[in-house]
Amino acid sequence: MASFGNAFSSSIGKKLIMGITGLFLVLFLIVHCFLNALIFFNDGGLTFNQGADFMAHNWLIRAGEIVLFVGLLAHIYQGARLTFQNQAARPVKYAVHDGKSNSKWYSRSMGLLGTLLLIFLIVHLSNFWVVSRFTGIPTHDANGFEDLYSVMKVTFSNVWLVILYVLSMISLCYHLLHGFASAFQTLGWNHPKYNGIVSGIGVWYSIIISVLFAAMPVAMYLGLIK
Repeated sequence: MASFGNAFSSSIGKKLIMGITGLFLVLFLIVHCFLNALIFFNDGGLTFNQGADFMAHNWLIRAGEIVLFVGLLAHIYQGARLTFQNQAARPVKYAVHDGKSNSKWYSRSMGLLGTLLLIFLIVHLSNFWVVSRFTGIPTHDANGFEDLYSVMKVTFSNVWLVILYVLSMISLCYHLLHGFASAFQTLGWNHPKYNGIVSGIGVWYSIIISVLFAAMPVAMYLGLIK
């Protein structure tokens, strides 16, 4: 048992945890993005509220939330440890070091991007998850479902929150650009024959997910979705 714990406390073990939890979060983002994209039906939020109600009362989804939060906390914790560990390993920068020749800037800035996303996550959860799960939504739509859509409309009427969401989605895009392919490599799921395909999927995934998430608050703020 001690050797198992030591394996996951090592640098490689930490990266494995980051890779596993990162891929889990990648799958979660697909589900979350699909649900939120239901607002583009532009039917006053009826389809979106129905989808949100299903997510809120499905036992499998609720159990998955627990796993999600454990994975998210592990991802944040290990990410912070790796960042501090890397900084401590090189307290004094090399006299000659051309980081651009070895990696992309966002690959070297995962700590910063992750911190920005953590701030966004706290705001996002307080705006929506806490309301839907704990404080409750007093209004209901025409189908009798809790009107989470109206909460979105109120939230995204604030231009500063819209700006925060857009900037956060830019951070998410760069975070995913590095993290997607890196997770596969860390887990040993890489092969010269398929690395290009994985990299391409990662790029398209990062862009599409981030653009869709950013388009939602912008569209609601501009009144493109009623």
